[in-house]
Amino acid sequence: MPGINEQPPFKVLIVGGSYAGLAATLNLVDLCQGRKCRFNVDEADKAPEHKVPVQITIVDERDGYFHIIGQPLAIGSNSDASTFWQKFEDIPALQSPDINHIQGQVESVDCKSRTARIVQSAGDEGHEIVEQKYDYMVACSGLRREWPSAPKSLTREAYLAETAESVQTIENAAAGVVVVGGGAVGIEIAAEIKMLQPQLKVTLVHSRQQLLSSEDLPVEFKDKTLEMLRESNVEVVMGARLQETVPADDSTSAKLRLKLSDGRELFADHVINAVSRFTPTSSYLPKDACDPEGYVRITPGLQFSGDVPNKEFHYAAGDLACWSGIKRGGAAMHQAHFAAVNIHQRMLAHLYKTEPKFNELVEVAPMMALALGKTAVGYFPTMGLTVGDTIRNMFFNEDLGYGICWRWMRLGEPTAYKP
Repeated sequence: MPGINEQPPFKVLIVGGSYAGLAATLNLVDLCQGRKCRFNVDEADKAPEHKVPVQITIVDERDGYFHIIGQPLAIGSNSDASTFWQKFEDIPALQSPDINHIQGQVESVDCKSRTARIVQSAGDEGHEIVEQKYDYMVACSGLRREWPSAPKSLTREAYLAETAESVQTIENAAAGVVVVGGGAVGIEIAAEIKMLQPQLKVTLVHSRQQLLSSEDLPVEFKDKTLEMLRESNVEVVMGARLQETVPADDSTSAKLRLKLSDGRELFADHVINAVSRFTPTSSYLPKDACDPEGYVRITPGLQFSGDVPNKEFHYAAGDLACWSGIKRGGAAMHQAHFAAVNIHQRMLAHLYKTEPKFNELVEVAPMMALALGKTAVGYFPTMGLTVGDTIRNMFFNEDLGYGICWRWMRLGEPTAYKP
């Protein structure tokens, strides 16, 4: 068996640089460098006895980490938008020789040969194709979300310009803003705009008789969300679908006239369509790895469970993974943590013939927390319905959870490295 100094680094491909991708990367680097991983808060656990050489490559179409939980706040605030998008090259925790970043997209993966075909951004020169071998892969590319649920831009500079345009449009909407769609994103966008621009008329339009109608959550949580939204002075129109948006005539100062399915009309200067549209970004994976909707089938240990070769070397975590529970940033980081631990256990078994001890996911009940401007509402099976400062401070604070996620992943701390 080769010594540790003779062992070439395990090559790990992380597809996606959001919550799951960064959590998998940083926890795995911790373990391979002989430290307890950063998500391990059990005082009884010890650091690994052995170090493992590793080279991790993160592939993401963006040039940085974007705090997507904060998007409802960012579309109305230039300062928050600037904070929420951090280029990978500016994140201290990622500045390690063990970590590399490619801006681009994984076009295809050959699980049998463990080779990824990557379309890499080459700036003004367009794109180039890169073939990359790997020993382990973690699919963390999440869901394809449309604006306003996610930014359109792929670079920080373009995103700041995109946000500046959105902020100016909202600030200039003297006749008000209408947000269409009473899912989590629409609710939070309406509440955050009202908090940022309290003088503005903000209206939320939802086609069903109950907010969060597509979520398997208690009625009391949905009803409380509606009550608190109205208490924050957001006007809510229920049970009516937006049928048409046309220019308003000269009889009103508004720019737009909105025709609803129940015959009502609304007037506004700006409309934000927040009806959820998202699809799994799994087109680069073998179809046999995914369910009919495109989510990656996984075992409780995060490995691929579909009919694909070498599935013990392929993992998925985050929104792309087919697992119970509502898709959330916290769940994505938790899954990625377990994936990193299990990959490390396999590496140790390969190098040192140790007996691997794998972490396994448990089934997750539906749960959710929503930021409603200066307050919040949440439902968790262990806590029940919770409102006010308790839930806001736990999950959001003043920045829709940016600081909480940044500190939990320790992105501001340089990753220790000793050659």
